[in-house]
Amino acid sequence: MRAVLFILIVAVILIIAALASGFVRLNQVRGVQPPSMTATRNGVTAKGGHPPAFDVETGSVKVGTSAATVKVPSLVVQKPAKGQQNATTNNAM
Repeated sequence: MRAVLFILIVAVILIIAALASGFVRLNQVRGVQPPSMTATRNGVTAKGGHPPAFDVETGSVKVGTSAATVKVPSLVVQKPAKGQQNATTNNAM
């Protein structure tokens, strides 16, 4: 139950972020019209009405590759000379 609640919270936050950043744009094209209701002795009847209509525009993300030259530092390891002794350091004391 907690996982479902967490996923719903994250989804709502992502939707709010998409709307706030302009990545998703919602425009209401048609407003809501409730159905007309009539009550008679035989019962209640409903006629007409329609839900609202929205126009949704989303941004696009293009992913690709390109050639690039990157300078990478080189690492050279040299063995100590035969006459030198390795001094060990113990910082744990």
